[in-house]
Amino acid sequence: MGARVIQLAEIRARRTAPSPDHIVLSNAAERNDRFHFWSGASGQRYVHTVYDLLACPEIPAANFLLVHRDASGRRTVLAIGHLKHSSGSLNLAELRHRGARIGANEVHVHLLAPSAQERRLVELDLRAGRIDSEPVERIAATRH
Repeated sequence: MGARVIQLAEIRARRTAPSPDHIVLSNAAERNDRFHFWSGASGQRYVHTVYDLLACPEIPAANFLLVHRDASGRRTVLAIGHLKHSSGSLNLAELRHRGARIGANEVHVHLLAPSAQERRLVELDLRAGRIDSEPVERIAATRH
């Protein structure tokens, strides 16, 4: 589990009322970074909620991508899979462990596949869609 240092000066600065223009831009930027669409081989687009690897909450059974995002914002998919545990804490532990081993710093989670069979289909569609931007030898995936 990670710890986060909180700077009190930053919290006090946030309490001051920013201009309305700043609020709109801030919220738009947060929305753009919070969600990401990935397309599969079928052409279907899947919306994923984006989390920092260490700040990721407990996750129910869902699809995931482990992603490395560099300083310029470029994303590289390192692993594609689906979570099978009914316990969100077990799923989170699996994601953090695998992500740390392969160098991921983001977790992209697709929560809209309602059954294990549909989660597997989404996983296969994303893997077949070659969503990675550069050719790689293999993309790791869970097999359950």
